[in-house]
Amino acid sequence: MNLLFLDAYFEPETIAYTHLEKDLIQGLIENNNNIQIICPIPTRGITDSVRKEYKNRKNDELCEGRVKVRRFWAPKERKNPIMRAFRYFWCNFRAYQIGKRVNADVVFSNSTPPTQGALCAIVAKKIAKRCKKKVSFIYNLQDIFPDSLVNAGMTRGGSLLWKIGRKIENYTYKHADKIIVISEGFKRNIVAKGVPEDKITVISNWIDSNSVQPVKREDNKLIREFGFSPDKFLVVYAGNFGAAQGADIVLKAAECLKDETNIEFVIFGGGAYFEDAKAQSVLLPNVIINGLLPQDRVSEVYSLGDVSLITCRLGTGNAGMPSKVWSIMACNTPIIASFDIDSDLADVLISSGAGICVQPGSAEALAEAIKDAYMDYSAGNKSLADIRKYVMQHASKDVCVKKYVEIMMYDVEHRGESCL
Repeated sequence: MNLLFLDAYFEPETIAYTHLEKDLIQGLIENNNNIQIICPIPTRGITDSVRKEYKNRKNDELCEGRVKVRRFWAPKERKNPIMRAFRYFWCNFRAYQIGKRVNADVVFSNSTPPTQGALCAIVAKKIAKRCKKKVSFIYNLQDIFPDSLVNAGMTRGGSLLWKIGRKIENYTYKHADKIIVISEGFKRNIVAKGVPEDKITVISNWIDSNSVQPVKREDNKLIREFGFSPDKFLVVYAGNFGAAQGADIVLKAAECLKDETNIEFVIFGGGAYFEDAKAQSVLLPNVIINGLLPQDRVSEVYSLGDVSLITCRLGTGNAGMPSKVWSIMACNTPIIASFDIDSDLADVLISSGAGICVQPGSAEALAEAIKDAYMDYSAGNKSLADIRKYVMQHASKDVCVKKYVEIMMYDVEHRGESCL
């Protein structure tokens, strides 16, 4: 089967979805499929020398020729919203020009940027008409637009931007043959917008459970590297300090617990407001704060804590499942979440026994939950469910990639003749 991926970003660029797509591609070629990827030359998170190299490297073959990459020129990604919008539409135009000429049985895309789904729907229709055969469009919904902009405070419901976003969203859902969503909350969201339930499949984002594993405290290099106190009750937060994360609540909870000398907060952070967080932490003797560590140290980071924290701003928890959840659980570390209590995360914590959710925005509630966890720890009450086993059953790479492959290969034997 021939698959066409229309990507806004591809290696050597790195975004949150990168490792998922890499695993998916591997799973597809192992099932005897061929993939063509159309994408712009890289721009995000790379050096000028790398970008210069790829200006003259428009075509690549990967995986012994089973994956062919066709790149086109595109301007650099800028912070200016007008320039970013121009780049998105330019990339969509060029991807359309190239993609409509490809022979494909399936067109696949994720939801970044928001216009990507509509682009793929149009390309799939063009290929089907030219080749006189059925061409499926499979849409992977990683971010619900324009809801995500409302959650981040970038627009409001009913605004012009919101209305345009809803038009694009409805067009994409209407023309997708299958929509893969990352959580039950996402499914409920789009069903409420009129998407037929039988068009939707829930497949969680996954982790490589072989590379993310529990690390015993005595073997954890971070203890010595950063001078943490191994005998203290360590509360770990790793992630961004941004508009939607609500991570400032971690420092407020630390303020509430500053007299609890056996509780220490460890933060590995980044994001727009991280420098503000560092400045605030200077006044808190129970907080140790550092920048984010590389991806290959995830096991050490999430095994370090006696509990790990996950946060969101009030009302944004239904925007999706934080990907770090699975990494924390794979390290068998309990979770305390300052997170909307009607969210998918809250449901997972309950069903897995991995931890609890408290109302976001309440430093007192978070501090009380941390103190309760410390009291249980001090009393020797460590009867924690095997939460790693839950991850293996619901969010491991092998399980989730297999589901994707099954969807993409669905009814392949009933397709019409290939385009000559």
